[in-house]
Amino acid sequence: MDTFGLPGPLVAAFHALLRTPKKIVILSGAGASAESGIPTFRDAQVGLWERFKAEDLATPQAFQRNPGLVWGWYEWRRILVAHAKPNAGHLAITQWQQSRDLTIVTQNVDDLHERAGSGHVIHLHGSLFAARCFDCGRAYELPPVDPSMSAGGKEIDPPHCSHCGGLIRPGVVWFEENLPQEEWGQTEQHCKQTNLLFCIRTSALVYPAASLPQLASKHGATIIQVNPNPTELNSFADYVVRGAAGDIMPRIVRAALAP
Repeated sequence: MDTFGLPGPLVAAFHALLRTPKKIVILSGAGASAESGIPTFRDAQVGLWERFKAEDLATPQAFQRNPGLVWGWYEWRRILVAHAKPNAGHLAITQWQQSRDLTIVTQNVDDLHERAGSGHVIHLHGSLFAARCFDCGRAYELPPVDPSMSAGGKEIDPPHCSHCGGLIRPGVVWFEENLPQEEWGQTEQHCKQTNLLFCIRTSALVYPAASLPQLASKHGATIIQVNPNPTELNSFADYVVRGAAGDIMPRIVRAALAP
Protein backbone atom coordinates (compact mmCIF):
# COMPACT_ATOMS: atom_id res chain seq x y z
CA MET A 1 0.00 0.00 0.00
CA ASP A 2 1.41 3.38 -1.05
CA THR A 3 1.90 5.53 2.05
CA PHE A 4 2.21 8.81 0.04
CA GLY A 5 4.58 9.93 2.77
CA LEU A 6 1.70 10.29 5.21
CA PRO A 7 1.90 9.38 8.91
CA GLY A 8 1.00 5.72 9.48
CA PRO A 9 -2.41 6.29 11.09
CA LEU A 10 -3.59 8.34 8.07
CA VAL A 11 -2.62 5.93 5.29
CA ALA A 12 -5.55 3.51 5.44
CA ALA A 13 -8.06 6.33 5.84
CA PHE A 14 -6.54 8.13 2.85
CA HIS A 15 -6.81 5.05 0.63
CA ALA A 16 -10.40 4.49 1.72
CA LEU A 17 -11.19 8.11 0.91
CA LEU A 18 -9.76 7.78 -2.60
CA ARG A 19 -11.66 4.59 -3.37
CA THR A 20 -15.09 5.80 -2.27
CA PRO A 21 -17.01 7.30 -5.22
CA LYS A 22 -17.37 11.01 -4.58
CA LYS A 23 -17.66 14.35 -6.33
CA ILE A 24 -14.11 15.61 -6.84
CA VAL A 25 -12.76 19.06 -7.66
CA ILE A 26 -9.17 19.52 -8.84
CA LEU A 27 -7.73 23.01 -8.30
CA SER A 28 -4.51 23.23 -10.32
CA GLY A 29 -1.94 25.97 -9.98
CA ALA A 30 1.16 27.23 -11.76
CA GLY A 31 3.37 24.45 -10.45
CA ALA A 32 1.39 21.88 -12.42
CA SER A 33 2.28 23.65 -15.67
CA ALA A 34 5.85 24.33 -14.53
CA GLU A 35 6.38 20.56 -14.57
CA SER A 36 5.77 20.78 -18.33
CA GLY A 37 8.40 23.50 -18.69
CA ILE A 38 6.13 26.54 -18.61
CA PRO A 39 7.64 29.37 -16.52
CA THR A 40 5.64 30.67 -13.58
CA PHE A 41 5.14 34.34 -12.75
CA ARG A 42 7.77 33.94 -10.03
CA ASP A 43 10.43 32.85 -12.50
CA ALA A 44 12.86 35.40 -13.89
CA GLN A 45 11.97 36.80 -17.31
CA VAL A 46 14.30 36.21 -20.25
CA GLY A 47 15.30 37.93 -23.48
CA LEU A 48 13.49 41.16 -24.29
CA TRP A 49 11.56 41.00 -21.01
CA GLU A 50 14.37 40.26 -18.55
CA ARG A 51 14.24 43.81 -17.17
CA PHE A 52 10.56 43.40 -16.27
CA LYS A 53 8.67 41.55 -13.60
CA ALA A 54 5.79 39.51 -14.99
CA GLU A 55 3.40 41.56 -12.86
CA ASP A 56 4.56 44.69 -14.70
CA LEU A 57 3.44 43.21 -18.03
CA ALA A 58 0.08 41.89 -16.88
CA THR A 59 -2.01 45.00 -16.24
CA PRO A 60 -4.35 47.12 -18.37
CA GLN A 61 -2.04 50.07 -17.76
CA ALA A 62 0.97 48.20 -19.15
CA PHE A 63 -0.97 47.36 -22.30
CA GLN A 64 -2.04 50.97 -22.74
CA ARG A 65 1.55 52.21 -22.24
CA ASN A 66 3.18 49.77 -24.63
CA PRO A 67 0.76 47.39 -26.35
CA GLY A 68 3.47 45.97 -28.64
CA LEU A 69 5.63 44.93 -25.70
CA VAL A 70 2.76 43.27 -23.85
CA TRP A 71 1.29 41.59 -26.93
CA GLY A 72 4.73 40.29 -27.89
CA TRP A 73 5.19 38.81 -24.41
CA TYR A 74 1.89 36.99 -24.58
CA GLU A 75 2.65 35.70 -28.08
CA TRP A 76 5.96 34.37 -26.74
CA ARG A 77 4.10 32.68 -23.91
CA ARG A 78 1.64 31.16 -26.38
CA ILE A 79 4.59 29.65 -28.26
CA LEU A 80 6.06 28.18 -25.07
CA VAL A 81 2.72 26.60 -24.22
CA ALA A 82 2.11 25.32 -27.74
CA HIS A 83 5.47 23.54 -27.68
CA ALA A 84 4.96 22.12 -24.18
CA LYS A 85 3.31 18.76 -23.53
CA PRO A 86 0.92 17.64 -20.80
CA ASN A 87 2.83 15.85 -18.06
CA ALA A 88 1.99 12.67 -16.17
CA GLY A 89 -0.06 14.66 -13.66
CA HIS A 90 -2.35 16.04 -16.37
CA LEU A 91 -2.74 12.60 -17.93
CA ALA A 92 -3.57 10.95 -14.61
CA ILE A 93 -6.30 13.51 -13.90
CA THR A 94 -7.79 12.80 -17.33
CA GLN A 95 -7.80 9.07 -16.58
CA TRP A 96 -9.52 9.68 -13.25
CA GLN A 97 -12.12 11.95 -14.81
CA GLN A 98 -13.21 9.14 -17.12
CA SER A 99 -14.62 7.16 -14.19
CA ARG A 100 -15.47 9.80 -11.57
CA ASP A 101 -17.53 12.96 -11.20
CA LEU A 102 -14.48 15.19 -11.46
CA THR A 103 -14.29 18.89 -12.32
CA ILE A 104 -11.04 20.72 -13.04
CA VAL A 105 -10.65 24.34 -11.97
CA THR A 106 -7.36 25.78 -13.14
CA GLN A 107 -5.60 29.03 -12.35
CA ASN A 108 -3.41 28.45 -15.40
CA VAL A 109 -3.96 30.13 -18.76
CA ASP A 110 -2.59 27.26 -20.85
CA ASP A 111 -4.51 24.39 -22.45
CA LEU A 112 -2.54 21.44 -21.06
CA HIS A 113 -5.52 19.89 -19.25
CA GLU A 114 -7.52 19.95 -22.48
CA ARG A 115 -4.65 18.57 -24.54
CA ALA A 116 -4.30 15.76 -22.00
CA GLY A 117 -7.88 14.85 -22.89
CA SER A 118 -9.77 16.33 -19.95
CA GLY A 119 -13.20 17.85 -20.32
CA HIS A 120 -15.10 20.25 -18.08
CA VAL A 121 -12.13 22.52 -17.37
CA ILE A 122 -12.95 25.89 -15.78
CA HIS A 123 -10.33 28.59 -16.44
CA LEU A 124 -10.45 31.12 -13.62
CA HIS A 125 -7.81 33.39 -15.16
CA GLY A 126 -8.72 33.11 -18.83
CA SER A 127 -6.66 31.60 -21.64
CA LEU A 128 -3.66 32.48 -23.78
CA PHE A 129 -5.60 31.06 -26.70
CA ALA A 130 -8.46 33.54 -26.41
CA ALA A 131 -8.47 37.26 -27.19
CA ARG A 132 -10.88 40.16 -27.24
CA CYS A 133 -11.07 43.85 -28.06
CA PHE A 134 -9.67 46.12 -25.37
CA ASP A 135 -12.37 48.71 -26.12
CA CYS A 136 -15.60 46.92 -27.00
CA GLY A 137 -14.88 43.46 -25.56
CA ARG A 138 -15.78 41.49 -28.69
CA ALA A 139 -14.10 38.11 -29.05
CA TYR A 140 -11.27 37.83 -31.57
CA GLU A 141 -10.14 34.58 -33.19
CA LEU A 142 -6.39 34.21 -32.87
CA PRO A 143 -4.41 32.65 -35.71
CA PRO A 144 -2.38 29.50 -35.04
CA VAL A 145 0.87 30.01 -33.16
CA ASP A 146 3.77 31.08 -35.39
CA PRO A 147 6.51 28.50 -34.66
CA SER A 148 9.17 30.71 -36.29
CA MET A 149 8.99 33.32 -33.53
CA SER A 150 12.39 33.45 -31.81
CA ALA A 151 12.73 32.12 -28.27
CA GLY A 152 13.78 35.57 -27.06
CA GLY A 153 10.64 37.16 -28.41
CA LYS A 154 10.01 40.59 -29.85
CA GLU A 155 7.56 43.44 -29.69
CA ILE A 156 4.54 42.79 -31.87
CA ASP A 157 1.78 45.25 -32.69
CA PRO A 158 -1.59 43.81 -31.64
CA PRO A 159 -4.27 43.33 -34.30
CA HIS A 160 -7.26 45.65 -34.45
CA CYS A 161 -10.92 44.90 -33.83
CA SER A 162 -12.90 44.66 -37.08
CA HIS A 163 -15.95 46.13 -35.30
CA CYS A 164 -14.63 49.24 -33.56
CA GLY A 165 -10.97 49.46 -34.54
CA GLY A 166 -9.74 49.02 -30.96
CA LEU A 167 -6.64 47.03 -30.07
CA ILE A 168 -6.99 43.29 -29.44
CA ARG A 169 -5.81 42.20 -26.00
CA PRO A 170 -5.03 38.75 -24.56
CA GLY A 171 -8.03 36.91 -23.15
CA VAL A 172 -6.51 36.53 -19.70
CA VAL A 173 -7.32 38.10 -16.35
CA TRP A 174 -4.81 40.80 -15.56
CA PHE A 175 -3.91 42.19 -12.19
CA GLU A 176 -6.53 44.71 -11.01
CA GLU A 177 -9.23 42.89 -13.04
CA ASN A 178 -12.08 40.75 -11.74
CA LEU A 179 -12.39 37.06 -12.45
CA PRO A 180 -14.97 36.13 -15.09
CA GLN A 181 -18.33 36.00 -13.31
CA GLU A 182 -19.66 32.87 -15.01
CA GLU A 183 -16.54 30.81 -14.33
CA TRP A 184 -16.29 32.05 -10.75
CA GLY A 185 -19.95 31.27 -10.08
CA GLN A 186 -19.55 27.74 -11.46
CA THR A 187 -16.45 27.21 -9.35
CA GLU A 188 -18.15 28.32 -6.15
CA GLN A 189 -21.02 25.91 -6.79
CA HIS A 190 -18.69 23.00 -7.42
CA CYS A 191 -16.71 23.78 -4.27
CA LYS A 192 -19.90 23.89 -2.20
CA GLN A 193 -20.98 20.50 -3.56
CA THR A 194 -17.71 18.58 -3.68
CA ASN A 195 -16.61 15.89 -1.26
CA LEU A 196 -12.90 16.08 -2.15
CA LEU A 197 -10.92 19.16 -3.15
CA PHE A 198 -7.40 18.51 -4.44
CA CYS A 199 -5.14 21.58 -4.43
CA ILE A 200 -2.41 20.62 -6.88
CA ARG A 201 0.77 22.70 -7.17
CA THR A 202 -0.92 25.95 -6.17
CA SER A 203 0.77 28.44 -3.87
CA ALA A 204 -2.57 29.34 -2.23
CA LEU A 205 -1.51 32.99 -2.32
CA VAL A 206 -3.56 34.46 -5.19
CA TYR A 207 -7.04 35.58 -4.21
CA PRO A 208 -9.88 35.01 -4.70
CA ALA A 209 -8.88 31.52 -5.87
CA ALA A 210 -6.97 30.99 -2.61
CA SER A 211 -10.30 31.20 -0.74
CA LEU A 212 -11.72 28.09 -2.44
CA PRO A 213 -10.29 25.51 0.01
CA GLN A 214 -11.95 27.36 2.90
CA LEU A 215 -15.24 27.49 0.99
CA ALA A 216 -15.15 23.77 0.21
CA SER A 217 -14.17 22.87 3.77
CA LYS A 218 -17.00 24.97 5.18
CA HIS A 219 -19.41 22.81 3.16
CA GLY A 220 -17.93 19.54 4.37
CA ALA A 221 -15.24 18.72 1.81
CA THR A 222 -11.96 17.00 2.61
CA ILE A 223 -9.00 19.11 1.46
CA ILE A 224 -5.92 17.40 0.01
CA GLN A 225 -2.80 19.32 -0.93
CA VAL A 226 -0.30 17.92 -3.47
CA ASN A 227 2.86 20.01 -3.56
CA PRO A 228 6.60 19.44 -3.10
CA ASN A 229 6.84 22.68 -1.14
CA PRO A 230 5.08 24.00 1.96
CA THR A 231 2.25 26.47 1.29
CA GLU A 232 -0.34 28.40 3.24
CA LEU A 233 -2.51 25.27 3.07
CA ASN A 234 -0.14 23.11 5.12
CA SER A 235 -1.86 23.91 8.39
CA PHE A 236 -5.35 23.81 6.88
CA ALA A 237 -5.50 20.78 4.57
CA ASP A 238 -6.73 17.46 5.91
CA TYR A 239 -3.98 15.64 4.02
CA VAL A 240 -0.67 17.07 2.78
CA VAL A 241 1.07 14.90 0.18
CA ARG A 242 4.57 16.09 -0.63
CA GLY A 243 5.78 15.71 -4.20
CA ALA A 244 5.42 16.77 -7.82
CA ALA A 245 2.05 16.36 -9.52
CA GLY A 246 3.64 14.20 -12.21
CA ASP A 247 4.76 11.74 -9.55
CA ILE A 248 1.92 11.90 -7.02
CA MET A 249 -1.20 12.09 -9.22
CA PRO A 250 -0.57 8.84 -11.14
CA ARG A 251 -0.09 7.10 -7.77
CA ILE A 252 -3.27 8.64 -6.38
CA VAL A 253 -5.27 7.57 -9.42
CA ARG A 254 -3.87 4.03 -9.27
CA ALA A 255 -4.89 3.82 -5.62
CA ALA A 256 -8.33 5.27 -6.35
CA LEU A 257 -9.03 2.86 -9.23
CA ALA A 258 -7.51 -0.25 -7.70
CA PRO A 259 -9.91 -3.22 -7.69
